[in-house]
Amino acid sequence: MLNRNAEALFWVGRYMERAENHARLLDVHYHVQQEGLAEDAKEVQQGRKWARIVDALGSRQAYEQQYGASYTEADVLHYVTLDRDHPNSLVCCVNYARGNLRTLREKVPSEMWDVVNGFYLWLREQRQEELQHGSPHEFYQRIKEWAALFLGTSQSVMPRENEWHFIECGRYLERSENTLRILLSIRNACMDEALDTSSGGYAYLQAVLKSVSGYQAFRRYYADNIAIESINEFLVLHPAFPRSVYFAMHQMEDHLRGIGFQDAQLRAAHGKIIRQAGKTIAELSCLEREDLAGDPGGEIVAGLLHASQVLGEAFAKTFFRMGEASA
Repeated sequence: MLNRNAEALFWVGRYMERAENHARLLDVHYHVQQEGLAEDAKEVQQGRKWARIVDALGSRQAYEQQYGASYTEADVLHYVTLDRDHPNSLVCCVNYARGNLRTLREKVPSEMWDVVNGFYLWLREQRQEELQHGSPHEFYQRIKEWAALFLGTSQSVMPRENEWHFIECGRYLERSENTLRILLSIRNACMDEALDTSSGGYAYLQAVLKSVSGYQAFRRYYADNIAIESINEFLVLHPAFPRSVYFAMHQMEDHLRGIGFQDAQLRAAHGKIIRQAGKTIAELSCLEREDLAGDPGGEIVAGLLHASQVLGEAFAKTFFRMGEASA
């Protein structure tokens, strides 16, 4: 398998997961508004909550270069969703995934191409004016449905060979980073506004769980104990919830182990990155709820995010020629 093909597949997985995550981040904002937690006039003017969405994507500097320090609903929605000058906008992520699949149409099932192509053709026709004046919640729900259609199609028709494992490695690595960014965003929101169960924090954290489709699963294990400490434990350490960091990292490692090489040099490099992933998982497995609860500044979560990013760099150095696929 050519390394440029491996890179393209890896980034197909990452871009499709990233597009879904962007939809989830924006959807949680509208969930909060629907729960009656819309910001007051001063907060609207300052754009604090819209700025948090950009921060959760790690894009503050790039955003301010283009839009300045003003964070408005119209600017943030356009930047995250339909801005073709922003390489991590929703429309660009889907377009990059489509472009990478186009180069591999003889190597992947046609059904996967049909889904991504249809997703892009639908998305490029959307207009910001219609989005703002319509139902943003329904729009982002539709994005999540397209992403789920791609996932279901790939699960059903993709042969379990190296191509499959590279897509899944990219998807789960991206998922772990996305979940960690959401957790950092939650922590910042709660610290900024001193939210607790008596001042609207309960409804805010409930909305966050709904945005990751984890509310019902969370209630099974924690009942009504909706607090930032419980959510941290659930989204970082739960072994069975598909969007937890623990689950995503283990799945990524399993798919990494499933990749096979005939070249001895590649096998050696492959073994090294497996050990690196195992080290990250071992550190994750040693965490306790008390560790996360005693981390008000979010250093542990930020450290896990950095470890995920280092793994992504290790993938590039081990398997890919930099610059041969959209990344």
